[in-house]
Amino acid sequence: MMEREKERVLEEVMIMYGDELVRLAFHYVKNVETAKDIVQSTFIKCYQHLDSFRYKSSLKTWLYRITINGCKDYLKSWHHRKVQAVQLIQDVAGAIFSSVEDNVIQKEAKEELQQVVYTLPTIYREVIYLYYYQSFQIEEIADMMELNTSTVKTRLKRARQRLKTKLEVNYHG
Repeated sequence: MMEREKERVLEEVMIMYGDELVRLAFHYVKNVETAKDIVQSTFIKCYQHLDSFRYKSSLKTWLYRITINGCKDYLKSWHHRKVQAVQLIQDVAGAIFSSVEDNVIQKEAKEELQQVVYTLPTIYREVIYLYYYQSFQIEEIADMMELNTSTVKTRLKRARQRLKTKLEVNYHG
């Protein structure tokens, strides 16, 4: 495919699917700017691989798959999980506690909880993060991680058990 033709196709798909893809990405990442970045990356990949696209599926389906995979990669990134968890805990702490003493106590508790969550094995840490910090439903987590819903439920249950045990040891040990 000639460069001019690739550019024309890219422009068309950006106009036709750009807003839809941003909404899709936002559904995963819950941040407009991040969603836009992911969709921009989708269009770059589309342009780079347009020559190899065989039209076994629709262009729209292909773009959706690229976007979803980009979202999954982003959600799996350690930087994202760390930043989001810290921000959420800070937001909650700020809303609940107002006095200086309470802020100090809450900061220590937040840091302790964060440390305990980070000690969990990755398979448990990611479901805790997606379920509690990102508010994804079990079915959404299963789709995102390409797992059965029963596997996600089991991991969530085991993660809660591990957190409970670790927190009890910290407070009573």
